[in-house]
Amino acid sequence: MLHVPKDETTEGRRGVGPLIPPLSDTLRPLRQQVFERVRAAGLIPRVQVAKDLGVSPASVTTITSELIEAGLIEEVAAPREGDAGRGRPAVALGVRAQAHYVAGMKLSDREHTAVIVDFAGNLVANDVIPRDPGSLALPELIDAVETLLGRVCAKAGIERAALSAVGIGVPGFVDVAEGMVLWSSVLSARMVPLAAAVSARIGLPVSIDNDANLVALAELWFGAGRGLSDFAVVTIEHGVGMGFVMNHRIYRGAQRLGMELGHTKVQLDGALCRCGQRGCLEAYVADYALAREAVTALNLGHRETPPINVLLESLYDHAKAGNVAARSIFRRAGRYLALGLSTVINLFDPALIILSGERMRYDYLYADETLAEMGNLAIPTGRARAPIEIHAWGDLLWAHGAAALALSAVSEGLLAPAREMAAQ
Repeated sequence: MLHVPKDETTEGRRGVGPLIPPLSDTLRPLRQQVFERVRAAGLIPRVQVAKDLGVSPASVTTITSELIEAGLIEEVAAPREGDAGRGRPAVALGVRAQAHYVAGMKLSDREHTAVIVDFAGNLVANDVIPRDPGSLALPELIDAVETLLGRVCAKAGIERAALSAVGIGVPGFVDVAEGMVLWSSVLSARMVPLAAAVSARIGLPVSIDNDANLVALAELWFGAGRGLSDFAVVTIEHGVGMGFVMNHRIYRGAQRLGMELGHTKVQLDGALCRCGQRGCLEAYVADYALAREAVTALNLGHRETPPINVLLESLYDHAKAGNVAARSIFRRAGRYLALGLSTVINLFDPALIILSGERMRYDYLYADETLAEMGNLAIPTGRARAPIEIHAWGDLLWAHGAAALALSAVSEGLLAPAREMAAQ
């Protein structure tokens, strides 16, 4: 279950970010490890940081003093249990929430969603702008970003200039390092330098990523994946996406374009996918695939086709009411989904698979027989298969992942000098 942190007092702070086991990742500079340990814990005493990282208390004291002076963390009085009102309270460390604010945005085929979070990961404000389906020219998309950013900043009561960074998620093939969208259903052009174009318009640093990666990042920072080293997130909405976490980090592949589960082929010369190829998993499971089948099942060929969300809800209602054709559509999509999930298990052996996205309200897609078929298609090792969790979240989840991307970029930038010194 995703934890969306709220604005809290110093008591009961919740941490955000990966819960990396002590001593398992020593390649990063100690300054960065200390900061990330504090951020993940929410509140933590210096002595516990030293114990977790296996370093001397003196080293932790020196580093935390530097981080406090830089305004990144702060000391918080935390009364000892059972000693309320007596003696000096214990002092814990926490991220200074007001040090930075970032925005996270999800741009999709039907609505654009944004959140603003503070440096500790607390949700400050959110907003949604609905839109008509279809791809947009780059100037139109940037206009939408600027409008939404202005609205969510107004809700948060801050100026746009007060933001330290913006993270943006889009469907499609995205090179996060170059800020380039190679192809996306929300853009009419290919090879678009979206990060640079948006940054030039709004005057802020911008990071972009594939939206499914950002769902995985949201689970890694705020949800069920915080304490897991390896897990997969499969998203089913307007398309089918996948994000994979390996060793507490998003895995993207050598060219940063991997994990495209929706575009793996499940049928040679099969149904046309919106990417332009045929036989992709997405072409049998995503919204537009179900809608294509629904037109026939509901006998709508002679009438004007309703909006896709209305069509899908009608299809689901008919299935629940016992319509054999409607049920068979979901059953077929579920079988293809089982095929895709078994491939994930066979390739990666994840500790957990999270099925996420608005379409997970359609329980036919993950019915018992579907999950049983997934188990039958996976390699029979004699061991229990990866557990499946269903998270039927809306676009705020994706926007939180984009905010985590921005938070990561800000903290990495602030700690970069320490990395450079460590490398010398």
